[in-house]
Amino acid sequence: MEDTARISSGQIEAEVSRLGAQLMSLKAGGTECLWQGDPRWWPRRAPVLFPIVGNLRGDHATSARGEIRLGRHGLARNEEFSLVEREENRVLLELESNEGTRRSFPYDFRLRLSYAIDESSLVQGFEVTNTGSHDLPYVLGGHPAFNVPAVGASDGFDAYRLEFAEPWTYAAPRIDVSTGLLDFQDRPPLLDGCSVLPLTHRTFDVDTLVFEDVPQRRVRLVGPEGHGIRVDFAGFDYLGVWSAAGDAPFVALEPWTGCATAEDEDDVFEHKRGMRLLSPGQTDRLSFVVTPF
Repeated sequence: MEDTARISSGQIEAEVSRLGAQLMSLKAGGTECLWQGDPRWWPRRAPVLFPIVGNLRGDHATSARGEIRLGRHGLARNEEFSLVEREENRVLLELESNEGTRRSFPYDFRLRLSYAIDESSLVQGFEVTNTGSHDLPYVLGGHPAFNVPAVGASDGFDAYRLEFAEPWTYAAPRIDVSTGLLDFQDRPPLLDGCSVLPLTHRTFDVDTLVFEDVPQRRVRLVGPEGHGIRVDFAGFDYLGVWSAAGDAPFVALEPWTGCATAEDEDDVFEHKRGMRLLSPGQTDRLSFVVTPF
């Protein structure tokens, strides 16, 4: 079985790996938009985050079904998915809980990732089914990173900006870079009645910018000539924006349903912000849309 699947429609092409169901390439008009995993900065490209986003305190939590031990962003990104369906413009991959996943996360689930292309956008879909006999707690997210500056562009990183759908005021919770935990009481201001956030490498000295309740659940990463990436993420209450240390030439736009453990939370998994609970047999579906422009 092939390790990757290629799909295309119109001017958009994509490649998806069975390992972690990770998006490996996203091209618009032949130009690569997706970060290509240079290990000098960050070897991944667009990992799938499940059943946690970010860090647990000490990589550990308790739950109704027992102890949970998960590293940053959970287990899905390191698991081999099965290829369920493949069409010219769509691919569907699946991960079933197994003996290995239950050792770190004692729940039964089926996680399906779909990638579908129309002539202008890529839709990344998540489908979570509780295949067990107990309530399934989880959060999930995407983590696609995009080349900044764009391939072939002569401008620099500092020429790029985030654009939101409307002006708003926002102060982001600070991340403790030593633990990965969020402090919602310590919130440096980011936006004051405006819709544009200029980017520099120093923007990410604080690690990830964590946004809550983004207006219209839409963000644009825009270069000096007006081209860039738009992400629409209805149903996701959080957005992470990140670039790696060392002046990395990419920006990740990360729709999340939850976030890392916060300083004001205990270590009960079900108590985490954004936690979703699925009853036995229930299925939850979410998706976000990536549009190069």
